[in-house]
Amino acid sequence: MNNTTLHSAGTEGQLAWYAAVAYEDLAFNTGKTIRCDATEVALFKLSSGTIRAIQNRCPHKDGVLAEGIVAGEHVFCPMHDRKIDLMSGLVQAPDTGCVTTYPVRIEDGQIYIGLPAAKEMAS
Repeated sequence: MNNTTLHSAGTEGQLAWYAAVAYEDLAFNTGKTIRCDATEVALFKLSSGTIRAIQNRCPHKDGVLAEGIVAGEHVFCPMHDRKIDLMSGLVQAPDTGCVTTYPVRIEDGQIYIGLPAAKEMAS
């Protein structure tokens, strides 16, 4: 498993932005686990080059989503094959549930993840 611990890059409004990883260092269609205090984020670079960040645990049985299989805009939980939309965080029917999604941005080749600002205060 690829893990990275976040380092704060500043706060804007309700979000604290954390530098996660260089864009070119993130493999296509493979998840990467990013940690910030008790929060685990699954970071993905889709085949389109789009970056998505979601809660790293499946709502069904806590499967590690960064270890799931990516297909299009979805990731399949490695434990029970729940299909999760990487844009909305919604588990696809017939299953139910939702994971948190996080905003991302890319600046100067670096991927940043926006987490609630309270996270920065706790670190």
